[in-house]
Amino acid sequence: RSCPTGVFLLDIKQNELKMKPAFFSKDSCYLPPLRYPALCMLRSHARADEYQYIIHGGKTPNNDLSDKIYFMSLVSKTSKKMTFQCIEKDLGGDVPEARYGHTINVVHSRGKSMSVLFGGRSYTPLAQRTTEKWNSVVDCLPSVFLIDFEFGCCTSYILPELQDGLSFHVSLARDDTIYILGGHSLQNNTRLPNLYKLKIDLPLGSPAVTCTILPGGLSVSSAIVTQISDTEFVLVGGYHSDNQKRLVCNTIVLEDSKIEIVESVSPEWTPDIKHCRMWFGCDMGKGSVLLGIPGANKQLIPDANYFYILRCKGAEEDKEEESITQICSQTSSEDPGDSTPFEDSEEFCFSAEANSFDVDDADTYNEDDEEDESETGYWITCCE
Repeated sequence: RSCPTGVFLLDIKQNELKMKPAFFSKDSCYLPPLRYPALCMLRSHARADEYQYIIHGGKTPNNDLSDKIYFMSLVSKTSKKMTFQCIEKDLGGDVPEARYGHTINVVHSRGKSMSVLFGGRSYTPLAQRTTEKWNSVVDCLPSVFLIDFEFGCCTSYILPELQDGLSFHVSLARDDTIYILGGHSLQNNTRLPNLYKLKIDLPLGSPAVTCTILPGGLSVSSAIVTQISDTEFVLVGGYHSDNQKRLVCNTIVLEDSKIEIVESVSPEWTPDIKHCRMWFGCDMGKGSVLLGIPGANKQLIPDANYFYILRCKGAEEDKEEESITQICSQTSSEDPGDSTPFEDSEEFCFSAEANSFDVDDADTYNEDDEEDESETGYWITCCE
């Protein structure tokens, strides 16, 4: 069904997935439909309840890469309508080039906050392009960008420990530290078991950025991470290679500037997921991950995507094991036969924190509202 903005809010209640179109205020800038931009949340301080989404980079429907940075914040919320404000940010200094497959995180140090951007891919520079490889992509230089949105400036750092460009890696931030895990190097087509620790110190003067190479990394790209407690995360999905999915889950614990990665009990994957060539998804927040596979893998409805929900439980919840349940299917206009691996199939972007419809629990589907889909969502009934 049509959506006036191209941005949907997702909510799961009683094994039903509800999709509602998001609205933007009149003073918002134009947010083009981007695929796999880098996203993160910016809070005024580490424990604040109010936050904004930072959106950077990504591909447009015309396969152009974007170097734009947007701030998106929730300005009003009712049971029928959620309105966001979107503002484009201008930066000075070492502005990162247009890219995709990168990550952006927020660190907090000495009472200050700063955003950290790393990795990704970009098109080959114009001067180096050939007719045969006009639209080929390359790894971006492994520079670390510190972005101060308050003053609108950006500074890049070249660290000797970071020699190769990476994309579709995992990044986890806690306080003043970021951990970079896995990733794919396009130059040599490898997924090395990388594990880097970036520590960002924000004194009154110039920031200090240090990098440490740690053992115990994982060889994985395009994995999804969901947080299940203040210090505990679960890593799900991804790829060992271009055609080999990673069906093992890991628990990641961040405490006292240390990281611990252990293999956890994996869910009992359905045959559909086990045998599919590709999958995609996103973190839904609160320990839930939404996974999708193209309908061609099921040989039922070729132009549909089938979605599953994976719920991860923490140790404090009686050490319950993860469980996976198919919850819904939603028709897609994309031809799965043209789909490439997960790196080019990441459809879901936003976490669940701002996508809840708990303002009015009595909000139910009403057939009388069908004529005005801009004001209502719609339900997708779960499959049996």
